[in-house]
Amino acid sequence: MNEQSRLRVLKGALVAFGLIFITAGVLMIVWPAGWRWQPHHLYYEQMILGIYATLGVFLLLAARNPLEHRSLVWFTVWSSVVHGGIMAAQALSQDVHHGHLIGDVPALIVVAVVLGLLMPRRARTA
Repeated sequence: MNEQSRLRVLKGALVAFGLIFITAGVLMIVWPAGWRWQPHHLYYEQMILGIYATLGVFLLLAARNPLEHRSLVWFTVWSSVVHGGIMAAQALSQDVHHGHLIGDVPALIVVAVVLGLLMPRRARTA
């Protein structure tokens, strides 16, 4: 894949992931076993949804020119790895949370892998 087509796919991925992050609350309603932690804590959900909705909006903005927003894209990659890893360890600790191992944990790893593979590692020189 050449750089131009890779950048086009990256832009599409940023839009897709941005929209998913903005609408993550719907996933908690549609499939609570895979997306909502138990016991249900409304304040926690509001906080995490607010953070992810904000990140989603900024990913949509970054999709216009991902190379100008490299740090945001790499933050999304590495924070998704860390968040997914912590959630995986927690999901393994209790049977009630095992649904997350096929829900939000792999979703975060997919975000990290896709953006990490598509994002150029070096800035273009002028």
